[in-house]
Order: sequence, then structure tokens, then C-alpha cells
Amino acid sequence: MRSYILRTAGCVAIATLLAGCGGDDAADVRRWMDETRKQAPVKIKEISPPKKFTPFAYSGKSEVEPYSPNKIAQSLPNQVVMSNGLKPDLDRPREALEAFPLDAMKMVGTLQKHNVIFALVQASGGVFKVRVGNHIGQNLGQVTKITDSSVEMTEIAQDASGEWIERPAKLDLQEKKQ
Repeated sequence: MRSYILRTAGCVAIATLLAGCGGDDAADVRRWMDETRKQAPVKIKEISPPKKFTPFAYSGKSEVEPYSPNKIAQSLPNQVVMSNGLKPDLDRPREALEAFPLDAMKMVGTLQKHNVIFALVQASGGVFKVRVGNHIGQNLGQVTKITDSSVEMTEIAQDASGEWIERPAKLDLQEKKQ
């Protein structure tokens, strides 16, 4: 029982001391903050009005496109633009390797069967047999010669004036590096 009285007396003493420490120091801080606010006026800069936007009027719609074949024909009025007569057969059925660009293909070897030489071309994870006359690449290329180290072809493409031209292309043998 004696310990109960001592505990109770200790709790009362602590509560009394804490009550004495609870002065109103916050009032001094509030007063100082109010005085400081009065001494430091707030300066707000006025926002300048937005710049006036004037849309650009494009007047080139009625003119000839700078990259069209007609533009080249207009720039050469004294010269007659003649067709070279070359035109690819766009109605023929497409072959499997015409779906891939040449830079996505690799020649990986050759194969000979009944005196016919085939090139082995790798594209999109598969290996395809190609012989002279087959079409290859996305620019209407046709294989013209197969050697042990390359596949040579002729591509048909349009130039800047819209004419069909032939250009040579080649796939070299890609040997595995060890």
C-alpha cells in the first residue's frame, strides 16, 4: 500500500511540474511573426499581356510540289523528257524474297544440283534457294549471276523524274567469323 501512495504522489508531482512548464511562449512567437509580416511588404510583379499570335498563311498549295516529276519537267522546258521504254512487270506474282529489303538478307552459301547453281540466302531466320532469274528484294531485283562469293542482280527503280532505271546490286557471301 505504501508503494501505491508513493506512485500516486510521484504522478501528482510530475503533473504539477509539467503544468508549470506549459507557459504561453507561442504568443511571443506569434507577435514576432505579425511584426515581421508588417515590415516585409509583398511585391507581386504584374504579368505582361501575351504576345499576339498571327497564323502563317501558306500560299504554296496552288504551286507544283518541289519533289514531283512535274517540277523537273517544268524546270527543263526546252528539253523533251523521253521515256526509256523500261517498265517492270508489276502484275506478276511476287516471290518470297521480294518481301525483304536487301540489307536484311545474307548470302550464306551456294548449292549445285543438275548443273544449276543456287545461292543460299538467309532472310528473317529462314534460308531460301535462289537461282538466276528469281526476283529478290523490294526494288524489283532480278538475279543475273551467281558465283561462289556473291549474288549479282539488277534492280528496277524510279528516279527523281519518275522514269524507271536499272541499277546493279550485289549480295556478298557472309562467312561466319570464329
